[in-house]
Amino acid sequence: MGKSDFLSPKAIANRIKSKGLQKLRWYCQMCQKQCRDENGFKCHCMSESHQRQLLLASEDPQQFMDYFSEEFRNDFLELLRRRFGTKRVHNNIVYNEYISHREHIHMNATQWETLTDFTKWLGREGFCKVDETPKGWYIQYIDRDPETIRRQQEQEKKKKQDLDDEEKTAKFIEEQVRRGLEGKEQERPVYTELNRENDEEKVAFNLNKGASTSVAASSKTSVLGPSALKMVGGAGSVKRKESAHSSGQSKEKKKKSALDEIMEFEEEKKKTARTDYWLQPEIVVKIVTKKLGEKYHKKKAVVKEVIDKYTAVVKMIDSGDKLKLDQTHLETVIPAPGKKVLVLNGGYRGNEGILESINEKNFSAAIIIESGPLKGRRIEGIQYEDISKLL
Repeated sequence: MGKSDFLSPKAIANRIKSKGLQKLRWYCQMCQKQCRDENGFKCHCMSESHQRQLLLASEDPQQFMDYFSEEFRNDFLELLRRRFGTKRVHNNIVYNEYISHREHIHMNATQWETLTDFTKWLGREGFCKVDETPKGWYIQYIDRDPETIRRQQEQEKKKKQDLDDEEKTAKFIEEQVRRGLEGKEQERPVYTELNRENDEEKVAFNLNKGASTSVAASSKTSVLGPSALKMVGGAGSVKRKESAHSSGQSKEKKKKSALDEIMEFEEEKKKTARTDYWLQPEIVVKIVTKKLGEKYHKKKAVVKEVIDKYTAVVKMIDSGDKLKLDQTHLETVIPAPGKKVLVLNGGYRGNEGILESINEKNFSAAIIIESGPLKGRRIEGIQYEDISKLL
């Protein structure tokens, strides 16, 4: 076996070494070449290609340093954003993961001498939140993506809207209670002075209303007789029954009217309860983005999985390919009348229905709910983006 044979132990060892990371002092950033030992680095420095690169760099060294610094910063922040998001993490952990890539930009070719200087610079420029601890420097990425800021603003707006709805509901209930209390006649007790006309007579307190009426009735029996008592008692019972019946009806009417108002208020709230996310599993959607090429543009797919409310894993109907897309790159699909649809937004969110008709002028449709407690209800004026075809 020859010395330079491809399968010789030395050739295999050299290939294994060249795949992994090598020592930083034997790396040439200008030529982007990694040498395995000191002799190889010395030979490279004496080569003609290296000399040409040095002549180019000597013309404007600041330009090359700015270029390498910008590349290092962009790659480092991209890794921090994708790998750790907005979590607080030690800067050395991010740096070790960054340099594990063999083709990374080395820090000795940038304007920063140490990782600490680079971390402080990120804090001063507003790219990250940095803080120093006994364990070292920690960084936290500040996401300034317009799409992320828009989502945060919409979430805050939704929370504020929910709080406003709760306050309106509380005020409405307070108003109903106040109106109910105003309708009732509050009986106020009448206080009289306690006098005893005869000293020999015993003082007796009767705390029962029924007893007083019974005493009055007994006195009436002694004067009027039993036949008159029957007539008076019968008339009194009829009056009591009529008054009780009328009061019961009025109370029932009041309760019913308040209940109707609350139901109407809840129904109105349901109609206005909208969210900024609409993806649901097993619905048919259409891809509207052109970034994936003409192969997928305007093609239909089925949502297989929803991730974090705004992202979906879809499966193409024609090719069977699986893609992970944001909801901004998708739109709903309106089927032919008589087909099944799913309500994606509004107060009827999550209910299945049958598409009855389509109003092309108003870009709306009419459906009949087929699931849940509202089964059989007909809904008109529901927008295209609030329903989609079910598989």
